[in-house]
Amino acid sequence: MTFIIIAIVSAIAQFTVSVNYNMVDYLPDDAPSTNAMELMEEEFDEPITNARVMIHDVSIPEALTYKDELSSIDGVTGVTWLDDVIDIKTPLKMADEDTIESYYQNNNALISVHIREGDEVEITNAIYDLIGEDNAISGDAVDTAMSQEMAGKESMYAAALLVPMIIIILILSTNSWMEPVFFLTAIGISVLINLGTNIFIGEISFVTQSVAPILQLAVSLDYAIFLLHSFSDYRKQVSEPSEAMRLAMKRSFPAIAASASTTFFGFTALSFMNFEIGADLGLNLVKGILLSFISVMVFLPALTLLFYKWIDKTKHKPIVPEFKNIGRRVLKFKVPSLILVLLFIVPAFLAQSQTEFIYGVGDQPESTRAGADQITIQEEFGKSTPMVLLVPQGDVAKEEELVHHLEDLPNVSSVISYVNTVSPAIPSGYLDESMVEPFYSENYSRITIHTEVDKEGNEAFALIEEVEETADSYYDETHLLGESVTLYDIKNTVQKDNKVVNILTIVAIAIVLLLTFRSISIPVVLLLTIQAAVWINLSVPYFMDTSLVYVGYLIISTVQLAATVDYGILFTESYTKLRKELPAFQAIKKTIDDKIFAIFISASILSSVGFILGATSSNPIVSSIGLLLGRGALLAFVLVVFFLPAMLLVFDKVIEKTTIKPNFYKGK
Repeated sequence: MTFIIIAIVSAIAQFTVSVNYNMVDYLPDDAPSTNAMELMEEEFDEPITNARVMIHDVSIPEALTYKDELSSIDGVTGVTWLDDVIDIKTPLKMADEDTIESYYQNNNALISVHIREGDEVEITNAIYDLIGEDNAISGDAVDTAMSQEMAGKESMYAAALLVPMIIIILILSTNSWMEPVFFLTAIGISVLINLGTNIFIGEISFVTQSVAPILQLAVSLDYAIFLLHSFSDYRKQVSEPSEAMRLAMKRSFPAIAASASTTFFGFTALSFMNFEIGADLGLNLVKGILLSFISVMVFLPALTLLFYKWIDKTKHKPIVPEFKNIGRRVLKFKVPSLILVLLFIVPAFLAQSQTEFIYGVGDQPESTRAGADQITIQEEFGKSTPMVLLVPQGDVAKEEELVHHLEDLPNVSSVISYVNTVSPAIPSGYLDESMVEPFYSENYSRITIHTEVDKEGNEAFALIEEVEETADSYYDETHLLGESVTLYDIKNTVQKDNKVVNILTIVAIAIVLLLTFRSISIPVVLLLTIQAAVWINLSVPYFMDTSLVYVGYLIISTVQLAATVDYGILFTESYTKLRKELPAFQAIKKTIDDKIFAIFISASILSSVGFILGATSSNPIVSSIGLLLGRGALLAFVLVVFFLPAMLLVFDKVIEKTTIKPNFYKGK
């Protein structure tokens, strides 16, 4: 009853937890773009633009009217158009053609706006109401708004597909119609409590909101299955249900503890990421695994003893026939499996790090209005990614020289600063404050650079480095910020995280395996098997010549290892026990016969979770995590069933000599 009350309170509390969709907030405090953003907010009132609005078929006066109406929308702070760059009272033919075409061409006006953070959905909808269906808006703020609107719907859609599928899989794997209900109740309550306890954190990332609950459910269902299957076995031997449960808990505890420990410590490694989305997800998954373990060992036994008669009354014949002699058939492929994996493992390892990566959320699908609007604007005005450069103010001649140098850089469409918008000849002190504020603060000069590159990629990142080198050649202190600069910092941060997180995951899981099996060689064999599946999974985008979201790559390289090493543990535990009674070949064959179905059920649940997450989410980060997880679970299953048995046979003698008291069977 205590668990149920806590779960109900948690279910209500989860609605008070805010979700952060801004990846910038998860950069470390010492990231250059983070420091630059803080400095600009201190020095300047007007923020950097984060959206572009295109108005079709308007005259200049009509465009100015739209500009004023956009300015009047609550939450639109900062609106920039042609009149902020040139004097539109003079004939346009006298102005620079490239400058004009950046804002106005073919009777289409492109207005840059800043949408207040935190209220993107409401403000974007207000802009849609103003401009109607015929006009377009795109930008980082629009992407955030769409992610916010879609997240709730997509989570419900994913759950609506996932829960029935898991129930079907569980029904196929049990002999009672009620057992799946018990499994899902025990883990579902722990998921609800995990979501509710986020109230003490205050805020979670959109990645955590989308991935953590489903991943917790998929990974920890095994704990409940282990316990109830043991309970079912002891019911046949012991008449008293409470005694059968006590024995079941005693027998299943080591397997559940080992499974939970590898997952727990694997997810803990995510908490060491400097890019704090990983730490946010890691904390939630660690908390979720701990709560699932407690729920299975405390709540599920009590629930089962109260309602075990329901299980008895709903017994049915096995739906799936037994896999007889499948071990013998699988072992026919032991040599080809060994050769294939050993041939693929090095190319896969090299390829998985050479994939073309995306560091942000990528572009919106063309099927959405945001995606269609983005294409419409790019077709008319081309790509535009603004950057802001802050330099010490005071030396007008140096600033003018720098601006001319920046204007000459490839892929720079225009540069807006005091010296080329107002005049270097007019001292700022003689002008109205409103004319000076966008360009000068007490200490810094602000230069806005409009570029013709994507917000990320080799070309964009090379231009950032070129702008920084150019600015540094004129000033000792420079600060660069903007969406592409943030993604450049994310790239540099997560690439460092990759090595740290992978090493920590492998070391942590290796220690758990070492203690579990009291062996030096078994952890090596198990980790090689699962790590091979990880590398093959992550190499697929390289061989298919597709891009991969790096955050998804980084997270899945840890999550897949932590979540699927359980298959290897279950298999190897059974093998080492049988090896005390049988020769190696016979022990492996019987292990495959006994455990292939249980491993398949576990892998199919995790794989279903991944593929459904990938199919239902429009957010590229969440979608890529889902796709990688689904494919990774299947690959782990295949390698555990085919490659691991071959490795255990090949290294049988080595395992015996490097394991404490193996007591392997000596007969023939």
